[in-house]
Amino acid sequence: MTTAPRPHRHSPPSKAASVSSEDQGYAAQSVSSQNETSAPLLTAVSTPRRRVMQGIGAGAAALSWGTLHPHSARAEQASATAQNQAPQTPRPPTRFFTTAELAFLTAACERLFPEDDMGPGATALGVPDFIDGQMNTPWGRGEKWFMAAPHRSGPANLGYQLPYSPQQIYRKGITAVQAWVMQNHHAAFENLPAATQDAILSALEHNVTQFDDLPASAFFEQLRSDTIEGAFSDPIHLGNQHMGGWKMMGFPGARADYMDWVDRYETPYPYGPVSINGETG
Repeated sequence: MTTAPRPHRHSPPSKAASVSSEDQGYAAQSVSSQNETSAPLLTAVSTPRRRVMQGIGAGAAALSWGTLHPHSARAEQASATAQNQAPQTPRPPTRFFTTAELAFLTAACERLFPEDDMGPGATALGVPDFIDGQMNTPWGRGEKWFMAAPHRSGPANLGYQLPYSPQQIYRKGITAVQAWVMQNHHAAFENLPAATQDAILSALEHNVTQFDDLPASAFFEQLRSDTIEGAFSDPIHLGNQHMGGWKMMGFPGARADYMDWVDRYETPYPYGPVSINGETG
């Protein structure tokens, strides 16, 4: 996905709530608590997956699950045949993130978009590959962004108010988060229990700390929004592998024409999605 410059602000608004109000009390405690077993769960782990799906699917209510039952032998055979015959998007080696940065990114994305009974998580969908691929693009380098000073907080119409490109946000953010986590938990983020990882992400979202002049919430919002984009982009951009994100919504993908179905609100869409590269699901 070659995305247009996104109007992030100094404290960007949340597209889809990642934590409930119950978790906000953790902001005062932050992740400095050494009692990892008492860390609250970040509610992005389950409920927001459904909120995200509902929000994205609202504009395509007619495009629900196909007529084949997902657990039928016929459906499983059709799915296996499609995956064997379809052209697969290659996964190139890491192009921007270091091995250590990619380890953090993979763990964090999976906690924001975990595997559950609705479908695969961020790792299986290739979200880290998607984000990595976006870094060495004009968007990732911020080539068309206006980032000159002064940077002021204020209403949303002020636009982006940080001097950093997405590349710089990730590089500075990951380095700062890992140092902060190591200081408080004596381990890298990816090696911590899932509940502790969730609490750390919740603390970042609520801007518990600031990394130099990069607000923690700005880094969190960049990570969260890119994770969602990677889960639902066309597979040609390395995310949404096997169109798992689209299958969760019943989205037809890059089909040339499905206008006959847009007004059939109670009728499941009978065909699987199609990628730009011709892969079918």
